[in-house]
Amino acid sequence: MEVEEDAVAAAAASAWPGSSRRRHLLQFLLHASKRLDLRPIVKYSALEFFAGRFLPELPRKLGFCGARSGRAVRSWLLEPLRDSNLELFALVAVWIASKIHDLRPLSVKSLKALGDRIIADQHFTCRDFANAELVFMEVVEHNIGSSSIAFVYLEDLLIHFREISKLGDLLDLDVCMEILDILLLHMLYLFLSRHGSFQSFLGSGLLHHMMRRKS
Repeated sequence: MEVEEDAVAAAAASAWPGSSRRRHLLQFLLHASKRLDLRPIVKYSALEFFAGRFLPELPRKLGFCGARSGRAVRSWLLEPLRDSNLELFALVAVWIASKIHDLRPLSVKSLKALGDRIIADQHFTCRDFANAELVFMEVVEHNIGSSSIAFVYLEDLLIHFREISKLGDLLDLDVCMEILDILLLHMLYLFLSRHGSFQSFLGSGLLHHMMRRKS
């Protein structure tokens, strides 16, 4: 009985925060990435940190949806869990990714200024951003490695593909990233990044690019 209850709780937790809310949050992060003109490695690291690690861990850390956790996380930024607070954590994911990959990381002031413009109904302070970073790191248990993100696999496969076939020269990285964004919004991005299903992804990118060149 306990195993069945845990399975039900896990299913409920994996479905959180719901497809429409998740899509809104991912669109918010993509919009912020465009406004900040992030490099691809920073953008996709932030997306992985937020959508692939932070959001899935929240139900377990907060103990809702029937999920269980050995260590709870408590913060006013999580209680109640408004969309504006989750959007703050999305920007924090960008901040962390920038610290890892940029020689000159984004400043908290620049992120606050952006947040003031694109986060509705709430203006967060620089201290709020610092507190949110601590909460974010606690929720993901400091799991901010970026060697397994989808963009790293994509770069490696593009190099390999170009080494073994002349057709690889026709494959455009920007087009592949456009397709990756679409997959992300439909939550297939995380599936691809964890199951290595990039052959079909690259094939789609190549076909799309070739069709554009013919038109």
